[in-house]
Parts: sequence; C-alpha cells; structure tokens
Amino acid sequence: MAIAETATRMVVFLTEGDHLGRRRLYEVIVERAREDGMAGATVWRGIEGFGLSGQIQAGRFPGASGQLPIAVEVLDAPERVESFLGVVQGLMPDCLVIQETVRMAHFSSSPASTLDDIVVEA
Repeated sequence: MAIAETATRMVVFLTEGDHLGRRRLYEVIVERAREDGMAGATVWRGIEGFGLSGQIQAGRFPGASGQLPIAVEVLDAPERVESFLGVVQGLMPDCLVIQETVRMAHFSSSPASTLDDIVVEA
C-alpha cells in the first residue's frame, strides 16, 4: 500500500562539537523526536561545510575534528513539525533550521492510511 500526503521536512544544522551538557546535541534531538512520536528523524554527517563564520570545516584540514557539519532531519505532519520547532529552539537557541513542504510516499504492506496511522514503537 502506498500512502502519499503532504508533510514537512525540518533540517537542523549543527556541528559535531555541539553538546547539551555532556551529550551530543544531535543525539538529544533524535531521542526527543522519538519520544514526541515524530514520524522519523535522521542524522547526516557532512564531510565539509561552512556557516556564519565563513570558515570552511573539512576532515581534510587539521583541527577540524569536532566541527564537521551535522544535519538532523525530522519529518512529520506540518503542525507536528511546527510544534517540534519549539523543542529544538529550547534545546539550542542559536542554530539554523529550515523547513520545507514535501510530498511523502510511504510504501507498506500494512493497512495504515495516513501519517497518523503509523505507529512508532519505543
């Protein structure tokens, strides 16, 4: 069965060195997304990038360890992603976040019919 509907994709841009206390921030965001029942979350590790400073961070440069780019992608219904944006802001008030509307297709042999019918098992 294919489920096709409009969803929102939110991407939070961080670095490997961003922490919340002793924990990596991307781990905290993914765990919180799971706890909040978001449809999905993925962490992407970048090999090179730059931010507001304009300084390129890349694994090929000495000293870049801990500063390589990380993107945390969260996908769910628009109103749920909008609500989760407040969670992200509370965890890290100084970060870049983008949101975009996407067309999602979920292929499954189960009888789920919408995003709301997909059960996230803890």
